[in-house]
Amino acid sequence: MTSEAVADQTQGKIALVFPGGGSQHVGMGRDVHARYPAARQLFDEADAVLGFSLSRLCFEGPEDELDDTVNAQPAGLTASAAILAALREQNGDEISPAFVAGHSTGEYTALWAAGVLDFASALSLVRERGLLMKEAGEEQPGTMAAVLGMDAATLQAICDEVGDVWLSNDNAPGQIVIAGKKPALERALQLAVERGAKRAVPLAVNIASHCPLMAPAAEAFAKTVEKLSMPPAAVPIVANVSATAIAEPAELRRELVQHITSQVRWVESVRYMIAHGIQAFVEIGPKSVLSSLIKRIDRSVPVLSVATAKDIETVEVSRWET
Repeated sequence: MTSEAVADQTQGKIALVFPGGGSQHVGMGRDVHARYPAARQLFDEADAVLGFSLSRLCFEGPEDELDDTVNAQPAGLTASAAILAALREQNGDEISPAFVAGHSTGEYTALWAAGVLDFASALSLVRERGLLMKEAGEEQPGTMAAVLGMDAATLQAICDEVGDVWLSNDNAPGQIVIAGKKPALERALQLAVERGAKRAVPLAVNIASHCPLMAPAAEAFAKTVEKLSMPPAAVPIVANVSATAIAEPAELRRELVQHITSQVRWVESVRYMIAHGIQAFVEIGPKSVLSSLIKRIDRSVPVLSVATAKDIETVEVSRWET
């Protein structure tokens, strides 16, 4: 989108943001499902579309099955969408964000919230995405790690020096995730600590998300994306790949494919939204991971987390844009 188009569409003051992988937990969405028919309808639809009880997996586990990327991606989408549906059920048209954005897989919830994808399509896409990523991870095993207390430029230089390891998620100042082949990643972590990183924490994953090792998944996923019928976004979506607002179908299709192999530029995305008039962020989804990250990026901007039925009941939507 052009800067003029963004300015025309950002008269509101809030952005809705949606968490991705790692936010799922056993029990998520259970209270919202019990309290709000709109949320219950989405969980029921998810069970029907996927052909198994995703709702039971979300509510009861087991945890290791929920954490499998094939299940975690549709589970996170469904839980976040159900929370937003419940919020809309209670507050109607009062929710009018200037932007929506999602972190990693949370971008699919943003696409649904912006009217680009219907829920069934979004759910099928993330399920396929998870399967393809799992297959790619089996073909080219990789891993990920969080590097704390090092700036992105220094860490990028280390990755370039080592090779076969890349910046994956630029989450907050001093909190960056890298991904790549295990020997290369271990060497990069060693150099990072030697050159001033406070900590280097390997993650318990065997899939190197958001890096070129996922190229086979992106190539296969592109064939599905080509067939998608999607309207322009009703609300500008701040994309992980470019950290700018997009809305047109061609931009959205390109984002979906590149997203699998590209870095999540979350710090830049948050700063972009603030620079374009956002005065508050509302995180919709399990836990409050993004709220913590946004506070580290810019403490001057209020952040609200809506994760439970109690949050929905107590939040004052009418005050978000005052």
